Amino acid sequence: MYERKTPLDLNCGLDLVGEVLYGKWKIRLLWFIHSGHKRPSELHRKIPAASRRVLHMQLKELEDHELVTKVVYPVVPPKVEYSLTDFGKSLIPIISALGQWGDEHEERLRTQISKRLYFLSNE
Repeated sequence: MYERKTPLDLNCGLDLVGEVLYGKWKIRLLWFIHSGHKRPSELHRKIPAASRRVLHMQLKELEDHELVTKVVYPVVPPKVEYSLTDFGKSLIPIISALGQWGDEHEERLRTQISKRLYFLSNE
């Protein structure tokens, strides 16, 4: 079982948001669920770089934080769908704004990321 090495420091809203949204794919999962991709296989097709296990774990964490709900239909094979809760929907304008900011500053961000990767590869 995972045991945290450093204690949680949840002193402000940014710490809380970071704890809830920390995870490489969580913001993208919320966005894709909002966009209508609700089945795990659809989400995996949208994020092929992520393993199914990691997506499952991050969806479970989003569910634990009450941002998404999971419905399991009693059919064979089992059918699972995720949807945003009202709480999760409240994040969509923020995620949209972050995406828009990234689009507006794409060239600068790509340049800085490339420089950082080059620096790290030559250490």
